[in-house]
Amino acid sequence: MYSLSELHGQLEAFREKLAEATQQANRAAELLDEAREAIVAGYAQAEPWVPPELDLAEERLGEDVERLLAAGELIDGYRARL
Repeated sequence: MYSLSELHGQLEAFREKLAEATQQANRAAELLDEAREAIVAGYAQAEPWVPPELDLAEERLGEDVERLLAAGELIDGYRARL
C-alpha cells in the first residue's frame, strides 16, 4: 500500500505521461495536416485525391487526444480529493 505522498508521486508521474502522450498525439495530428497539404499541393487540382485513411486517422487521433485529456482531468480531480 502506498503512503499518501507516494500516491501523489505516482499520480504525478502518470499525469506527466498523459501530458507526453497528448503532446505526441497532437504532433501526429499536425503531421497528418502537413501530409494533407502536401497531397493537395502535389496534385494542384480543384478536387485533389486524398486517401480516405487520412480522415479516419485524424478522427481517431482527435478521439485519442480527447480521451487523454479526460484521463488527465480525472487524475487531477482524484488528486484534489486526496
